[in-house]
Amino acid sequence: MIKNRIFTNAIGLYVANKPGVLNRIALVFSRRGYNIDSLVVSQARDPRFSHMNIIVSGEEETIHQILKHLNKLVDVVHARDYEGNDIVEKELALIKIKCTETDRTGILQLVHAVKGEIVDITETTLTFQITGASGKLDALEVVFKSYAIIEIIRTGKVLISRGEELTSFSQSQEDL
Repeated sequence: MIKNRIFTNAIGLYVANKPGVLNRIALVFSRRGYNIDSLVVSQARDPRFSHMNIIVSGEEETIHQILKHLNKLVDVVHARDYEGNDIVEKELALIKIKCTETDRTGILQLVHAVKGEIVDITETTLTFQITGASGKLDALEVVFKSYAIIEIIRTGKVLISRGEELTSFSQSQEDL
């Protein structure tokens, strides 16, 4: 058996939409010396609740312990590890690059080729958005480095279960 193997896990939570909930959840990770790689929170269909997607890297056993502790928190309705499950994961990036007049046409063609969308153009910059898997966004960062990247802002991963399976217990099948 391999010990101390590091895994990246996608954890989905359905939580009460109240002040302090995020802090209590973050404390579960920090008490065990874990850093959250990515965190996305959005209001659920029922405004009393929120969906949270947390990406964390660590040892499998510790992540299982973290999940147990998360599920014990009063404001957590449900916490689940989605690693290995059939899910759709996406991330959004806004990328701002230096753009001279001579480079503009080539940059616009490249953005179009990677299915990006231009969101802002100035005399000296071009900003576009791109969505996809994290690996795709990492690769695009390398491609656009030759054009002098000014800034990159990424959302973190959002996830949803594929097919009819619900991502969380946020709604009943009758609500669909």
